[in-house]
Amino acid sequence: MPQLKCIVVTPEQTVEDLPADFVALPLYDGELGVAPGHTPMIGRLGYGELRIVNAGQTTRYYVDGGFVEFADNIVSVLTNNAVPAKKLDAGKAQTQLEAAKSRPANTPELLAIRERDQQRARAQLRVARK
Repeated sequence: MPQLKCIVVTPEQTVEDLPADFVALPLYDGELGVAPGHTPMIGRLGYGELRIVNAGQTTRYYVDGGFVEFADNIVSVLTNNAVPAKKLDAGKAQTQLEAAKSRPANTPELLAIRERDQQRARAQLRVARK
């Protein structure tokens, strides 16, 4: 059976470059699963869990937005931040969520920033608690 190649890149480094049987991605508007032979596509990532499955082992990351491209059985994930799920701290994420909730938002820009920070913190909490 053919395999995927999954490459996860941040502005600082290549985080992962490994074979995969299946990749699940948090898109902006829902989750997407990619298996070998999937139709080529480009998508916008949201905040959430990236799962890379290879030989029955799952590698999990929290990704912080970005883009994904799939073509020729290569999944290229370009994200601002990719943190291994085991390194996330649920307590810290909860503190960030509470801070974001209490932040004033008296302009449309500040409201958008507050909502984005809340989405990030909630996504980190979900990934950390799994």
